[in-house]
Amino acid sequence: MNTEATLAQKLIARAAGRAHVNVGEVVTCQVDLAMFHDSSGPRRLKPMLAEIGAQIWDRNKVVLVLDHYVPARDADSEKIIRLTRDVAKEWALPHVIDSEGICHVVLPERGHLRPGNFCVGGDSHSPTGGAFGTYMFGIGATEMLGVVATGEIWVQVPHTLRMVWNGALQRGVCAKDMMLHMIGKFGMNGGNYQAVEFAGSTVRGLGMQERMTLSNMSAEMGAQVGLIAADDTTRAYLKSVNVSEADIDRCEYFETDLNADCQRFEFEASVLSPQVAAPHSPENTHPVAEFINIKPTVAYIGACTGAKLSDLRAAAEVLKGRKVAAGIQLMVAPASARDQAQAAREGVMQILIDAGASVLPNACGACAGYGATFADGATVISSTARNFQGRMGPASVQVYLASPWSVAAAALTGHISDVREVLA
Repeated sequence: MNTEATLAQKLIARAAGRAHVNVGEVVTCQVDLAMFHDSSGPRRLKPMLAEIGAQIWDRNKVVLVLDHYVPARDADSEKIIRLTRDVAKEWALPHVIDSEGICHVVLPERGHLRPGNFCVGGDSHSPTGGAFGTYMFGIGATEMLGVVATGEIWVQVPHTLRMVWNGALQRGVCAKDMMLHMIGKFGMNGGNYQAVEFAGSTVRGLGMQERMTLSNMSAEMGAQVGLIAADDTTRAYLKSVNVSEADIDRCEYFETDLNADCQRFEFEASVLSPQVAAPHSPENTHPVAEFINIKPTVAYIGACTGAKLSDLRAAAEVLKGRKVAAGIQLMVAPASARDQAQAAREGVMQILIDAGASVLPNACGACAGYGATFADGATVISSTARNFQGRMGPASVQVYLASPWSVAAAALTGHISDVREVLA
């Protein structure tokens, strides 16, 4: 029997209290942290917990984020927000992040994600946590009920698909392009609810927020998790969000063994061009050159996968000293208040505003179909993760997915453009 193991196997084995687990085994895992938000949390869990007469197993291991319905746009939103806040007080939850950004971004900002941990989230993009060497995946309300009542969940040990990227990305090409390329290659069910792991020199060279983009969009490949082995970059990020050296040292750092059983796919980063996904699926991805005649009416920089600090900096690099083209509306919804504040200190937000951007709240917004959705017939180029028909407005809205670099380039030129040429 091969005792060499993948990163996924090692993380699950730790959570299951086992020395080793085999692919296909079903094991019960202890949950280190459960995250839910105003849409997936109290309004669904409170009545279910009451029905079974249960309470939260460990309030210190629960994080509640208000990010979907804030700021309230109508009476229904106000009702959900009020219920969420009231239940948070009733349950005496110590970790509530209210209207400060998108859950997948603010969770690590508060130091809640640690290498070696096993976590669940009440949102499909919860695999973002995998960027920290954390086994984290999204679950529905019924599964979350079991977790918050018992602190446990069973999982079937997945097979690992290892995406190995080597080489240097060209200027203006980033993790979003890598991910769109992989989704275009493998399709939205290519992950087959298995573990996708990102590795290689390219991935090791990415900052934490770029790694988060990879892990986040593993959901669009149909994966359960999107993992990256924790390293010195991870340690530096944890230190930057005030996790103590002692706590960082106590984390468990795993990586895939050399001869572990997994599928391996090789990619050369240096030849990758900017990628664009056409309506209405992320798997409709092709190189940017195929879309240069598309003229968006809206350029949207937002979402957990496209409006973090690194994304805002990229857009500002394209737009510095320039103006958005006539006939196109540039909208920027920074992923977190913390990132927006840092971008403001650096002058990044002023560059975007001077270029003609309107700044929206730190929330899921249009990406999740809340807040600033788009008007009938709009053509949108967006840094979000999904472009499903009817998700971001009426069914007539046409959404093209791209990186923040490419969204900014389109806003500048008035049509979808190769950002490498714009930067040149």
